[in-house]
Amino acid sequence: MKLDLLPAILISAVLGLAACSGPAAGTPKAETKADAEAETKKEPAGSPQPVSAKTAFWEMYKPARAWAADLQPIGLKNNEVEGVDADQGLAAMWTAAFVSPSRHEVRTYYYSIVARPPLISKGVKADSALPWSGPTADAMPFQISDFATDSGAAFQTAAAHADAWLKKHPGKKAAMSLGNASRYSAPMWYLLWGDKKDGFAAYVNATLGTYGEK
Repeated sequence: MKLDLLPAILISAVLGLAACSGPAAGTPKAETKADAEAETKKEPAGSPQPVSAKTAFWEMYKPARAWAADLQPIGLKNNEVEGVDADQGLAAMWTAAFVSPSRHEVRTYYYSIVARPPLISKGVKADSALPWSGPTADAMPFQISDFATDSGAAFQTAAAHADAWLKKHPGKKAAMSLGNASRYSAPMWYLLWGDKKDGFAAYVNATLGTYGEK
């Protein structure tokens, strides 16, 4: 099974939906010290609970819909956040990219359950819109109705097939991304434990919830 399709779609064609280990393309802009301190104080006591992709998606969709009424999702990705233990298809932070055919623009949104100043803000943040030249065979927008399988269910389906590998590599967490390409009949979840050189990759149909492409 190829390891490079959907990550390439999301990272290069969809503005680099990057992990937040440091400043990088696709990372939220740094806040001022006052803003960061204010956001940190807002966090309630207790351990914040990671969320599924759909939970984060709808939080990002609401402001994105205000930006462009004709928006379509083109990519979704989980992100690790220091100090929050997340697995099983849940994450402390999710990143989504939406496109607007009428505006010919793409915009990246972020949803985090915690603030980690100065790069990560709690709640929803967005980058400025950038020009979008339209869909390609390897990076196509998809209908929200086709995003029927949440990240937790996709994880369980993929993990069942990765069971033997995971037993030999305990403690590995899955990087998850959702994207669409012309070679597939529906948007696909891509999960990768480990890395491309020595890891386990899995695809789950985001509409049907089935393993691989059916």
